[in-house]
Amino acid sequence: MLKHLKFHNVGPSPAMELEFGKRLNLLTGDNGLGKSFLLDIAWWSLTRKWPAEINPKLTAGKKALPATDGDAKISFSFSSKSKEESYDSTYLRKEQAWTGLAGRPANPGLVLYAMSDGSFALWDPHRNYWRTQDGLDVQDRTPAYVFSPAEVWDGLPGKDNTWLCNGLVRDWAGWQKEKGASLKHLKEVLKVLSPSSKESLEPGDLTRISLDDVRDMPTIRMPYQQDVAVVHASSGMRRIMALAYFLVWTWEEHKQAAKQLGEPATTQITFLIDEIESHLHPGWQRSIVPALLSVMEKLTKNAEVQLITATHSPLIMASVEPLFDSEQDAWFDLDFERKKVVLRRRGFEKHGDAASWLVSEAFDLKSSRSLEYERLIEDAAELLERPQTSRAQIEKMHKKLIDALGPKDEFLFRWRSICDKKRRAE
Repeated sequence: MLKHLKFHNVGPSPAMELEFGKRLNLLTGDNGLGKSFLLDIAWWSLTRKWPAEINPKLTAGKKALPATDGDAKISFSFSSKSKEESYDSTYLRKEQAWTGLAGRPANPGLVLYAMSDGSFALWDPHRNYWRTQDGLDVQDRTPAYVFSPAEVWDGLPGKDNTWLCNGLVRDWAGWQKEKGASLKHLKEVLKVLSPSSKESLEPGDLTRISLDDVRDMPTIRMPYQQDVAVVHASSGMRRIMALAYFLVWTWEEHKQAAKQLGEPATTQITFLIDEIESHLHPGWQRSIVPALLSVMEKLTKNAEVQLITATHSPLIMASVEPLFDSEQDAWFDLDFERKKVVLRRRGFEKHGDAASWLVSEAFDLKSSRSLEYERLIEDAAELLERPQTSRAQIEKMHKKLIDALGPKDEFLFRWRSICDKKRRAE
């Protein structure tokens, strides 16, 4: 579990420091203030590799560089397999690399990273960690599994014509033919990640989609009882299916590796996910965080799961209100103030609904309306504040408000009340 992160002269802010909650951590802030960057740093802190360093096909997950001339430093701590580990790393400009301790690093457990563009990264302590050979610690294993969006579906190639992962299409089809534990777990995870029992994601029959594609193609059974090939499903469904597959494949392969090594499965899982609401309908946004916090229970009963996620969605923030616990959860908000990026750990207060979250510190909007209607209401409020206003001005503004706002709009109700008082005073 990642516990502490601090860096200087790296990224958009001169300095940042975070003390993470052990369960749920939310990152909010405008575009370009460093949410994705924070997740990249978190991944590197736990695995000591940048995603794009392992898979150059990625457009995200690049190595962090100093923001300005001068020293740059990243400090972090996490709970390892046996104890808490702390590191300080500085940037060596001549080597164009971040320093690290020599020898075998600490073991942080399983680390998963879902990036906003559909890329995935995984570090598995049984498949990516150092091994001992002739009494010496060596690292000759794959440093991590990093998938481009296409490789999630089509497979991740290794060296010398080998495959590190078959990909969603082949694995799903294989699991469905075997009708074993992997298919059972996939169905369970898909069900948990579905927005409701009425819209539950369920595998359909295998099919073929082309004369030129000999793969047995998995399908998803739609609520209207039609089977749709997974590659033809909507962006939101593909996002959820990819998450479900990634979780099941990760855990099934981790168990297989543990069995081969004669080691127990890990009890620590850190899940990083950028723009958790990406492609999801509002109905799905309301359920995705609670679902991800509970989904590992379908795979293992003993794991401690830490979720660190960035979001732009007020629905995501509203959805966590019933479960947010300040003892084990945290909310970090990035703001741009006085030409500087500022990170704050904010106290989590309930706002009740998504509209109220839009005007909270998380999103800093004046209102949840369109810009045009927001300006119209500002003009109407300013008109009411004038010491002298003509009936013609009031009636003209009244017509604009009636045309723009719904009949139950709160401002329109107050406007009518004030206008009635003005008329009676005349």
